[in-house]
Amino acid sequence: MQNPRSHIVLGLGATGLSVVRYLCGKGITPLVMDSRRQPPGAETLAAQFPEVELISGGFDCRYLVQASQIIISPGIALNTPEVRAALDMGIEVIGDIELFAREIADRKPCVIGITGSNGKTTVTTLVGELLKEAGIAVAVGGNIGVPALDLLAQDPAIFVLELSSFQLETTHSLNCVIATCLNVTEDHMDRYSDMDAYRAAKLRLYHQSRAVIFNRDDALTVPTEPMNQNSFGLAPPELDEWGIVDGKIWHGQSEIMPITDVALIGSHNHANLLAAMALVDAVGVDKYAMANVARRFTGLPHRCQVVGVKKGVTYVNDSKATNVGATVAALDGLGDHLGDLILIAGGDGKGADFSPLAAPLAKVTHLITLGRDGHKIAALKAGALSVDSMAAAVAKAAELAMSGDIVLLSPACASLDMYSNFMARGDDFRSQVEQLDGE
Repeated sequence: MQNPRSHIVLGLGATGLSVVRYLCGKGITPLVMDSRRQPPGAETLAAQFPEVELISGGFDCRYLVQASQIIISPGIALNTPEVRAALDMGIEVIGDIELFAREIADRKPCVIGITGSNGKTTVTTLVGELLKEAGIAVAVGGNIGVPALDLLAQDPAIFVLELSSFQLETTHSLNCVIATCLNVTEDHMDRYSDMDAYRAAKLRLYHQSRAVIFNRDDALTVPTEPMNQNSFGLAPPELDEWGIVDGKIWHGQSEIMPITDVALIGSHNHANLLAAMALVDAVGVDKYAMANVARRFTGLPHRCQVVGVKKGVTYVNDSKATNVGATVAALDGLGDHLGDLILIAGGDGKGADFSPLAAPLAKVTHLITLGRDGHKIAALKAGALSVDSMAAAVAKAAELAMSGDIVLLSPACASLDMYSNFMARGDDFRSQVEQLDGE
């Protein structure tokens, strides 16, 4: 008879529910624990799985140390004292991605894995679109959208998974056909001891892949040991690499398409496109399908998304730039624009070091800051303007901008000091832009 405490799901929410659904489908009734008093998903759990017990408001170590397996949500750190106690006793602690990996272990490699500090969601979505264009049955999820275990029901030819460093910490046997780490910039320093630890978590993906694609423009993405590897980058490619020559995308000696035909704006997004193309090339997508998607894919909401043109001024919503690296990428990506660049930045910096912004801010004509840590960013550029709301920021930007300029919201900060999430912040920006006078 199954020990009712043999499998413990630590953390509810969408991921935890997907684990419960999977385990119950295997005839295993787990115990669920969550540190929150009213965890998201509790009502769904009670309605759909009344036999599953939920302990909320903390982790009960008495049960954890008796479990045979703990499935931990990515938001819970492995060094949480109660989890550490279980690990020290030799109890297996894994995540939902490892459960997924074990479920498909008998299949030939059928996963494309994507990690990185910035651009993961854009590349993951692009890869899914490219595969669909080529007529390949695909399921997209992981760290975005549908949890990996819930994708199993779709039974596609290829799974495309966005993977966070947190997920990769507890994943050991994901057998990817190909994978990439797009970039590594400072983030989650409240979770990791240093950048080396953060990078190591990201690069765990490489050792679980038949082939890897790294970013030539980011040395931290280069594998630490020899493996089946290729690269993408904005410079001309060598051998079989992916790159740009004279305004055109090339794969080795094969021309794919002119950059002017690409719908995405910004060189950082062109790098994302190169990565996506390199990944799907490994599973047989041809260059015609690649070019078709690239011509129509305009990007995702809140990620360098054009939300309006008023009196010739282009307004770009990059609210998803919740860390310094993302804003640096946006500024570098738009740095070749001929008009002025007006940046709106600031929010909750999560203790980040803003100094890497100093050099890219030279490309900015006017800096407007807001939020809890806006003053720290303002200190990096003489003449920066501080405001107390998005409405004031957009109004000031509109006052300063002329036809041909870009107004960019790219905060380099989280949003929780002023908004419920980065989407709400981006929606506010869009709303304020829509209220401006202009064609």
